[in-house]
Amino acid sequence: MIFEAILLTVITAATPLVIAAFGELVTERAGVLNLGVEGMMIMGAVGAFAAAQATGSPYIGLLAGIATGAVFSLLFGFLTLTLVTNQVATGLALTILGLGASGMLGESYVGIPGIKVPQIYIPYLSDIPFIGPVLFHQDLVFYLSIALVIGINWFLFKSRRGLKLRAIGDNHSSAHALGIDVIRTRYLAVMFGGACAGLAGAQLSLVYTPQWVENMAAGRGWIALALVVFASWRPWRVLAGGYLFGAVSIGQLHAQAFGIGIPSQFLSMLPYAATIVVLIIISHNRRTTLINTPASLGKAFVPDR
Repeated sequence: MIFEAILLTVITAATPLVIAAFGELVTERAGVLNLGVEGMMIMGAVGAFAAAQATGSPYIGLLAGIATGAVFSLLFGFLTLTLVTNQVATGLALTILGLGASGMLGESYVGIPGIKVPQIYIPYLSDIPFIGPVLFHQDLVFYLSIALVIGINWFLFKSRRGLKLRAIGDNHSSAHALGIDVIRTRYLAVMFGGACAGLAGAQLSLVYTPQWVENMAAGRGWIALALVVFASWRPWRVLAGGYLFGAVSIGQLHAQAFGIGIPSQFLSMLPYAATIVVLIIISHNRRTTLINTPASLGKAFVPDR
């Protein structure tokens, strides 16, 4: 079925956006604005591909992607949380560094066939027409993305640690006065965001297109950043928004395949144009945006001051 095939490709295209956006959502809820998602994604992609090639195991590749993203995020954390550099400038520098470093590290892997993460077969459930292939015959990363939305939603709104993290994002000075370790919590949030971005990058090089191509993130990190704002910092809205943007990305590819008389360059820019349109729409409702935005987002915190 054509619709089933399209839906499967939408899921695959949306998964890295959703995972990267979940990581950034937790980071921003802690009051840290990390614009280096694109750089962490591409580093996770090359780290995962290299590890899978070295070991022959795509699952070790996934772990390597997660670790690469987390370690790379520590550079951002050290600069912004310990040295108190500007978060916006540091995030942009992290993206540029990631794009350059990944191109250098991945040069020897260009053109080498990748090792794809296999799909999981669930007896009986995977054989159900339409629903089976869509929900019960997917790869591990897809199921991790669903687990993330459930886990993050519970952590942020049902647990004490999540309440502390949100308190830091809303007012880090008050949280510090109550005895909450602001810097430690933000370091952990930044590392979690980096790990998610690394996993999203690993999905690109081991699931979406199992090969290494320079700059294969192709702006997905920026879309993930926009998704967080689009979702008003709510996990379930991130999931819905991720699939919406995934559908736009895949829709333009199928439109080109069907020979629709629209310039291919226009169709290729649709996902990014949709991102801009959504941000414009959101900006008109300033009251809702201000209510949901963490008040300390992007603001440096120094305990001594």
